[in-house]
Amino acid sequence: MLLNTLRRSFLGQVLAGSFVVLTAIPSPRMAIAQTSTAKTTEADRFVDALLAKMTFEEKIGQMTQIAFNSPEGPKRDERILKGEVGSLLFVRDPEEVNRLQHLAMEKSRLHIPLIFGFDVIHGYRTVYPVPLALAASWDPATSERAQRMAAREASSVGIRWTFAPMVDIARDPRWGRIMEGAGEDPYLGARMAEAQVHGFQGKRLDAEDSILACVKHFAGYGAAVGGRDYDSSDISDEQLQNVYLPPYKAAVNAGAGSLMSAYMDLNGVPATGNRWLLHDVLREQWGFKGFVVSDWESIKSLTTHGFASGPEDAAVRAVNAGVDMEMTSTTYRDSLADAVKKGLVQQSTIDDAVRRILLAKYNLGLFQHPYVALERSKKELVSQEQRAASREIAARTAVLLRNEDHLLPLKRDLKSIAVIGPLVDSKPDIMGSWSLGAHPDDTVTVIEGIQRHFAASGTKVLSTKGVEIKRGQASIFDDQFPSPKPTLLTDEAKEAEFHHAIDLVNQADVAVLVLGEAQTMSGERASRSSLTLPGKQQQLLEAAVATGKPVVLVLVNGRPLDITWASQHVPAILDVWYPGTEAGNAIADLLSGDAVPGGKLPVSWPRTVGQVPVFYARNLTQIPNDPDTRYWDGSSAPLYPFGYGLSYTTFSLGEVKTSTNSVQAGGTMDVSVEVRNTGSSVGDEVVQLYTHQRSGSASRPVRELKGFQRITLKPGESRVVTLKLDTKELAFWSPQTHRWSIEPGEFDLWVGADSNATAHAAFEVTPKS
Repeated sequence: MLLNTLRRSFLGQVLAGSFVVLTAIPSPRMAIAQTSTAKTTEADRFVDALLAKMTFEEKIGQMTQIAFNSPEGPKRDERILKGEVGSLLFVRDPEEVNRLQHLAMEKSRLHIPLIFGFDVIHGYRTVYPVPLALAASWDPATSERAQRMAAREASSVGIRWTFAPMVDIARDPRWGRIMEGAGEDPYLGARMAEAQVHGFQGKRLDAEDSILACVKHFAGYGAAVGGRDYDSSDISDEQLQNVYLPPYKAAVNAGAGSLMSAYMDLNGVPATGNRWLLHDVLREQWGFKGFVVSDWESIKSLTTHGFASGPEDAAVRAVNAGVDMEMTSTTYRDSLADAVKKGLVQQSTIDDAVRRILLAKYNLGLFQHPYVALERSKKELVSQEQRAASREIAARTAVLLRNEDHLLPLKRDLKSIAVIGPLVDSKPDIMGSWSLGAHPDDTVTVIEGIQRHFAASGTKVLSTKGVEIKRGQASIFDDQFPSPKPTLLTDEAKEAEFHHAIDLVNQADVAVLVLGEAQTMSGERASRSSLTLPGKQQQLLEAAVATGKPVVLVLVNGRPLDITWASQHVPAILDVWYPGTEAGNAIADLLSGDAVPGGKLPVSWPRTVGQVPVFYARNLTQIPNDPDTRYWDGSSAPLYPFGYGLSYTTFSLGEVKTSTNSVQAGGTMDVSVEVRNTGSSVGDEVVQLYTHQRSGSASRPVRELKGFQRITLKPGESRVVTLKLDTKELAFWSPQTHRWSIEPGEFDLWVGADSNATAHAAFEVTPKS
């Protein structure tokens, strides 16, 4: 990497000639963490006065987080009394939160509040669809609503800090943590990043139901080599700037109060010790004012990486790079005092780190209101309002991939339905990974939801699992949130259950097969070398289809799976991802037509694992007209394109109209299209806008998403949808000039329902006068 050049030129340098070089783009919404000038001054004065009273040990204490379940956990009371703890992890009992907070506020010397953190990824006690599913809604308001509801629950037990959103771009579905992000596209990822920050932090960060967002994993974690979690990421400067960093920048602009450094090496330098990343980009170029926390023991691991020579060197490199708080390990506490004495770390570096942490606590209102009202959790946890929101959002995130002969929604006069699969009655598995604050007993399974919905109208519901699935190795979350253990322990029992399932299919008018991955098969340390349906699920699916009965495949998953056979032989395929607490009710709503699927894919769906990584924003290269023929032994096109998703109704899009065919760099233009519901039921369509720059200082992707809007139309209804295209969205970081700029020239744009949109127009960007 040309680090010195990058440091000088990322944003704000003037580029000679006609290009328009960008300074930092203002946030579309006022940064929540930054309050009014008067309050910021008050906060600064308060924190500076407190900092002046602190001993060195108390400062290091603020930079230390203890995990409740770690070896340090039992020592927490003693350390809190001495002011040696700034944050606690995994404390979920509001009475215990208040007890520990009382020690800090009433018994410690300086009365500095603790901040309690927890992984509130897609809900707390009430579980919402996983973040990849939220991105499939293509509706930032839906994502914001889910995280607002999650913040309300988490804060009601005293948790005021979440380690979310994860905004890592992921283009390799083998990577287990793809389920925690927004998929492959930086524009969609940026919009979802903003929405989640707004949801967590609310309109006022110091409100009792707001929690501090922590954007992770900075940066490039989603590009792990081979999709193997924790492996290195080797990303070109051009891809890092144009693809991987923009969602982080959007989250910072949205006011995110904290950020987490990543585990892995980024281009040979561990992210947790990468000063260019954590200081030059984050602080100097982006102006981030919040604090940075390490990932779990990632400071200690700098030695494991072969980057640091030992614990003291690891602490020195991390704090000088810009990591303010250490998660769970004790490298800072054990080593920073000597490092400062030796001159390896400046006292001002320690003070700056502590100041940022104290300001976050002040902005959260913890100095003024450190305790949680115990009655709040009794009213908030798994309330009817939470359940209703979870059910609506789960339905809104589902993607209909196939629906031959209008099999869905199911006819209301069905006499019988067979509901088959290993996930039909598993409460944990329908919730998804990172449901650590949830109680499985709260969850409505698929069979429970379908029975409630269809049995009431006289339809007989038959059900069995048919097969069981299990990970090939233990999950790191088995002790905290396990999937059900297999009960079919002999070949005879497995064969009997398989045949029983097919017998039920033969007895029914229609079969609903609920297949996919157990929740332990997706998430952290859950990468895969294949994308096939685990276990004998494929054989079960083929046997069910062979009966000749209509089959609906309901996919439960956190990544694209190999469903190429199903795409040719199964008449209806509905991807519900991991839907959460109200999964069964939401799926029943979708199958019956009480809810209409309107989600769109946030990732390109591969045909086989041999295609990955596959994504729509590829460059034109040498043979742009034959993108489907790059492999001689099969198609190189995705099975389903980015942005794809069907509905129970149909839509038509009219001619694309632009407010101008020539716009100055830095200006905006309107792009309009009439959308009509041409079917017989109400439904949602997502209007998507893509652009391509025909020439410039570097080759640009064949298409890039630059706008979208989800709308609801009644049968026969039409609406003109206008998307505002800001030319700032056309800016890119050029590997030739090493600068961000809007380059004048000719552009194409397309509007449609996925990344293969065909409605076309052209326009020109002219130099700014």
